[in-house]
Amino acid sequence: MSSWPVKTPTFAAPSRHIEHSKSEGAGRRTSGVPLRWLWPALVGFTACASPAANVPPPAVYVAGEGNFPFSTAVRAGPTLYLAGQVGTTTMSPPTLIAGGIEAETRQALENIKGVLEKNGATLDDIVKCTVMMADMREWAAMNTVYASYFPKHKPARSSFGTSGLALGARVEIECTAYRP
Repeated sequence: MSSWPVKTPTFAAPSRHIEHSKSEGAGRRTSGVPLRWLWPALVGFTACASPAANVPPPAVYVAGEGNFPFSTAVRAGPTLYLAGQVGTTTMSPPTLIAGGIEAETRQALENIKGVLEKNGATLDDIVKCTVMMADMREWAAMNTVYASYFPKHKPARSSFGTSGLALGARVEIECTAYRP
């Protein structure tokens, strides 16, 4: 008698075999190969694999305009992490667009769109956004503009109020995109 567990996960195989089990009766026919029979082969395969095959590609840091102590975007494999964007029209020196929360939200999203395009991605590749606002009472106005940029899909999103944003901005938006 075998000392293996009563229920064993199976790996589908084209041939059928007989598995002996204490609780389900000896000689029961199954449609797969018990995983315990493949374990030595699986361990041997992973031990022989090239170490370079298991090393993820290095992150790529994308510098933006201006002399800032952060990257505009960082690509790590298929994921693109964007730095937060405020509604600036230029980066040297950074100048906020006039017009309040709607104009700043639109400009921040246009800035995000530009960073994505420089990295081979689009707004459709965004999977998560974080919206930081100087005044949560402006959430509805920000949300109206934000929603117009995502007509096909709605990325996951978090929004929260802050006690202040860079350059006195009303809104800052950061995003994560996935592009395999």
